[in-house]
Amino acid sequence: MPSETLWEIAKAEVEKHGSSGGEGDGLEIGEKSVFFIGSKNGGKTTIILRCLDRDEPPKPTLALEYTYGRRAKGHNTPKDIAHFWELGGGTSLLDLISIPITSDTLRTFSLVLVLDLSKPNDLWPTMENLLQATKSHVDKMIMKLGKTNSKAASEMRQKMWSNLQKDHQDRELIDPFLIPLVIIGSKYDIFQDFDSEKRKVICKTLRFVAHYYGASLMFTSKSEALLLKIRGVINQLAFGIDKSKSICVDQNKPLFITAGLDSLSQIGSPPVPDNDIGKLHAHSPMELWKKVYERVFPPKSINTLKDIKDPARDPQYAESEVDEMRIQKDQELEQYKRSSSKSWKQIELDS
Repeated sequence: MPSETLWEIAKAEVEKHGSSGGEGDGLEIGEKSVFFIGSKNGGKTTIILRCLDRDEPPKPTLALEYTYGRRAKGHNTPKDIAHFWELGGGTSLLDLISIPITSDTLRTFSLVLVLDLSKPNDLWPTMENLLQATKSHVDKMIMKLGKTNSKAASEMRQKMWSNLQKDHQDRELIDPFLIPLVIIGSKYDIFQDFDSEKRKVICKTLRFVAHYYGASLMFTSKSEALLLKIRGVINQLAFGIDKSKSICVDQNKPLFITAGLDSLSQIGSPPVPDNDIGKLHAHSPMELWKKVYERVFPPKSINTLKDIKDPARDPQYAESEVDEMRIQKDQELEQYKRSSSKSWKQIELDS
């Protein structure tokens, strides 16, 4: 009998870890994963490098990237491992979300959505597209998990409510994400110079979205003090460090709101005149907030907003010699397609 290949051994190990303990084992998973998604050039890589204490300049993320970090909980104890995934391209590579998050890895994952506060017109469509795509995939994976480990899936559904007190007034009005979610508003140093009314709209809208999805919300910039606070939050997701209970809801300061500490009554109604709110036809509170937000910050046209889906055509990766060869090959391909089409038409006529 031939010996097993390295790939077969690795595959068996993954399957063994994925099913170890049987249904409803209730065991705490040692390794955790954090998935960064968000605005293109929004600062995701910078945050990851800061969390890992890596003093190196951030490079543009192409497609999907992976790195990891280790941390010891105490003296002479094994180091915990945290896996960091980052989706590049803003909203242009949504299909890649399914690669790191599977039914086997779902229970280890947390999600970090980084939004560029300096580009408010892109903020809502970026947030909406990424959250909807991720939520849809996570919902599919938990259904798949439920077929093989119903207790684990049930525990995940119960755990998503753990950040909210049992008597919280908003329990019936929100729809928490099935995996821990943190929303980070980046480039606060630019945002803080916006008109106060515009800042109010952005702050209140993000507070509503974060609260609705059971997420933490915080703003950051290049400030060392703010980056340290963000690092603490990410370390909590990655290594189980104690969660911060601090809160700041003042729109004149960087927001910092841990999941479960906000409420719809504190957030208030959408920032629109009372006589105008009745004119906005919406089927849900989320849709109402979207309409109010887009009145102030209308999204760019589809052609302008649409990211470049083919990284080979992205100007930031331009290389003249490679690009010239690519153009030549594209022309050859088009010529081949045309000649092939003529050939098939001639065959059809002859037949």
